[in-house]
Formats: sequence, C-alpha cells, structure tokens
Amino acid sequence: MTPWLVVAGALAGAPLRLLAERVAVARRGAGSVLGTLAVNVAGSAVLGALLGWAAAPAWLVALLGTGFCGTLTTFSTFGADLVRLGEQRRWRAVLGYVAATLALGLGAAAGGFALGSVL
Repeated sequence: MTPWLVVAGALAGAPLRLLAERVAVARRGAGSVLGTLAVNVAGSAVLGALLGWAAAPAWLVALLGTGFCGTLTTFSTFGADLVRLGEQRRWRAVLGYVAATLALGLGAAAGGFALGSVL
C-alpha cells in the first residue's frame, strides 16, 4: 500500500511544482529561479511540520513526505540553476540564491517542525 500512497502524493506535488515554475516564468521571465525557490521553501515547511508531529502516522509520512514533498521540491533544478547563473558569471545572483534557499528553507523547516510539534 505504501508505494500507492507515494504515487498519490506525487500526483499532487508534481503538477504543483510545474505550475509554480510556469507562474514564475510568466511573471519574471525565462531563467527565473523564484519558482524553484518557492517550491523548495514550501516543501521544507510541509516536511518540517510532518516530521515535527511525533504522532504522524506512517501512511501520512509516505503520502505527504515522500510523495508530495519529494515531487514538489527539487534539488536538481536548484543545482542546474546555480550552474546556469555561474556560466553567466552572475556571482551575486549565485550567492543570493544559495543564501536565500538555505535561510528560507531552513527557516521554513524549523517553523514547520515547531508547528508540527504542538500537534
């Protein structure tokens, strides 16, 4: 049953990620990293809350943690974005993107964990 829960979560996470990327490109233009940043921060918050909830059932961790968050977030696109920005010699953008991803992602995960801990 667990693989099907992961698939069900992925059916929600993957299209949401695609939508976020399309919105970012439509609003900020091709090459925008804001869609990737947004989904990674949102996924960090959701996964943080799920992991903070000590009584979270295993089926919910599979559905939301592995399935939904696993397909919503994207480390590979983050890495590819950094390579692209580096090839363009946009070093401030590289540093800003890394700093924003770490600060906002870790902050969202910690905030989510704290919220999940009170459930």
